Amino acid sequence: MKKLITLILLLLLPMSVFASGSVGLQEADIDLSDNASLQRGAKTYVTYCLGCHSAKHIRYKRIALDLGIEDAAVLKDIAPVGAAIYDQMHSAMNGHDANKWFGTTPPDLSLIARSRGADWLYSYLKGFYVDKSKPLGVNNTVFEDVGMPNMLWQLQGLQTAVYKEGEGKEKVIEKLIIEEKGTMSEEEFDKTVNDLVNFLVYVGEPVQLERERIGKYVLFFLLMFLGIAYLLKKEYWKDIH
Repeated sequence: MKKLITLILLLLLPMSVFASGSVGLQEADIDLSDNASLQRGAKTYVTYCLGCHSAKHIRYKRIALDLGIEDAAVLKDIAPVGAAIYDQMHSAMNGHDANKWFGTTPPDLSLIARSRGADWLYSYLKGFYVDKSKPLGVNNTVFEDVGMPNMLWQLQGLQTAVYKEGEGKEKVIEKLIIEEKGTMSEEEFDKTVNDLVNFLVYVGEPVQLERERIGKYVLFFLLMFLGIAYLLKKEYWKDIH
């Protein structure tokens, strides 16, 4: 019984507890009603992520419909050159090349926001720092020994880790500092990463806003039905004592 209770408690713990790094997770500002943010996030994804990671559960046509933009605008401003409006968001990289270069096939990111959480993704994308002991020259505060390069380093710049002494005199990361500036300020980069995470949350469940809207009517119906059922119960049982 104690083991079962312990397992349930572990399943209920927030995702931040399982962050592999020593730096806590930062909070993402998710707003799926912000179509401008979703458009910027989609463009960032295609520019910096789609080269390796597909998002095959979404089509460019769905993005156009959900965000209220013309098909031509999606193909011009978001989709890669040569893409058709009904195409899924497939990466141009094939599995053979991926295994040759990285030792594994980069995962599809359609459901990454649902499996990892928005705060984890936001912190992960901001958490790369220079680590020359690693094959790719970088490490990550929330994904130790990460096997992915920092694709956003030109925007963010290069970060280095500042360590402090932890328990048992083991060094742990206290914070990250910019060693070499990128093309964006810290505020601009934070906004870009937040837009990207916002888009990934949308891709994980494009109907989320519609589901929440319909859910309000369902709850109202259930409450109304409960009231009617209670009145019927009183009517049926009023003469039974």
